[in-house]
Amino acid sequence: MAYHGADEKNIKFDETSSEKIDKIDTARDHADQLTELFGIEATAASKAAWLISMVVSLGGLLFGYDTGYISSVLVTIGTSLGHELTSSEQELVTSLTSGGALIGAVGAGLTADRFGRKMPIWSACVVFCIGTLLQTAAFHVPQFAIGRFVVGLGVGSAAMVCPLYISELAPAKYRGRMIAFNNMSVTFGQLFASALGAAFAQAKSTQAWRATVGIGGAPAILLAILLFFCPESPRQLIAHDKADEASRVLLRIYPTSTEEQRRAKIASVEMSIHEATQTMVEDSIWKTVTRIFTTPSTFRAVATACVIMAVSQLSGFNTLMYYSATLFKIVGFNNATAVAITVSATNFVFSIVNLVIVDKFGRRIILLVTVFGMTSCLLIAAVAFHYIPIDTHTLEVQSDEIGWPGYLLIAIIILFVGFFSAGVATIAWIGTELIPMEVRAVGTMLNTVTCWSTNIIIASTFLSMMKGITPSGAFGFYCGICFFGWFFIVFCYPEVKGMPLEAVREVFAHGFGVRYANQWQKENREFAKMNTQQSFAH
Repeated sequence: MAYHGADEKNIKFDETSSEKIDKIDTARDHADQLTELFGIEATAASKAAWLISMVVSLGGLLFGYDTGYISSVLVTIGTSLGHELTSSEQELVTSLTSGGALIGAVGAGLTADRFGRKMPIWSACVVFCIGTLLQTAAFHVPQFAIGRFVVGLGVGSAAMVCPLYISELAPAKYRGRMIAFNNMSVTFGQLFASALGAAFAQAKSTQAWRATVGIGGAPAILLAILLFFCPESPRQLIAHDKADEASRVLLRIYPTSTEEQRRAKIASVEMSIHEATQTMVEDSIWKTVTRIFTTPSTFRAVATACVIMAVSQLSGFNTLMYYSATLFKIVGFNNATAVAITVSATNFVFSIVNLVIVDKFGRRIILLVTVFGMTSCLLIAAVAFHYIPIDTHTLEVQSDEIGWPGYLLIAIIILFVGFFSAGVATIAWIGTELIPMEVRAVGTMLNTVTCWSTNIIIASTFLSMMKGITPSGAFGFYCGICFFGWFFIVFCYPEVKGMPLEAVREVFAHGFGVRYANQWQKENREFAKMNTQQSFAH
């Protein structure tokens, strides 16, 4: 089910199952040809593949730490910037990072094909450190805001390139878990930042928040150093006519593979991009973007990834990351910063759950279960807020006791975070696997731009929505977004777990490919079983 254009192998996988088998002498011959084409995927992946993924996942830690510390900083910064921050200023400094990330993602997308995957990550590390210094040394709002924007440039670049790099480097059967590890680094960064923020909040000094911000530069420095020991993406090397170097990288990732298997893998990548290799290197960004919107199958692939990303952001989760301490303070919890750690801890724990199950159960079923769970939780949260007396002008609770609605709300928020982290939080980034090679950098850029543009909407409107349409209305709006997302997944999100990236491109040649992908999964299991029997026979 992999390729059009593989005429020399006489493999065509876009017809019914019986017609496919008729094109070759026997099903065993068919399996032999698949084994030759994708045989390297059946070999054992090295520890190096995991170590490289772990190093690159430090980019996710940058993302997570930034979104994690701002929540505690907003409630502990006091008058350090000259005066108490208004709600508008809080929304500004929070959303500026998202704005910078959007621009950073575009910049990384423009350079990732021409200069490889590593260079944008190095650039992100440098920019992140500069932004961290600006924030740490800030004594007025404009400088702090500029620092937040500059940090966003680094966060956006790393958030765009790191999952892309991992998806191209990872063996097919571990791809979901390796990208999930990057997301787990995001959640660990959020938890670590929240814990530090809570700890420094107990300090007597009113400037303790600066330490929380400054520590964020350490992962960027570590990533920049360790990246020297990581290879370039083999698919990028092939695209730039460096097949010998790509073969050495493949040997590093698949140490038990044969030379024939590596040649077959390189040939399969070349087949998938044989007409796009030069356009990737030489075409303008405009031509590449135009190709996305004028090629129906490519547009469906990129649109599917972007819709899932939009749902992940517009569900309102990041309001909990950016404003969790503020939100719990509104509800009536005295030590709101400490309570907010519960959100980050839940996020981290359930990101580990996703890491364990994403390649076992697949992306589609996980999304169907978790997005429905998110929708239900948001509906209950909207109802709970109705029974909490909140002054919508000042966003202050009009009661000295939390009561059952407050406790129900925090329980539902924790459950919501669990569903989010176990599902769409990670799978939205795994969506890079859906995008064809010839537009993968630009397609991933659009996916990341979707992330940050919708993130800006959430970060810059949450407090205003709480005041304008009441907390119940705000969470009801997020509930509606989640329900739309669940509906989209039912009809439009195909299951591509275990597929080599060169095979995924065929899925969207058949509409949104839900049925086609299910058929591929069924046949792939049968062929895998046959190949196992063959290996024992030999």
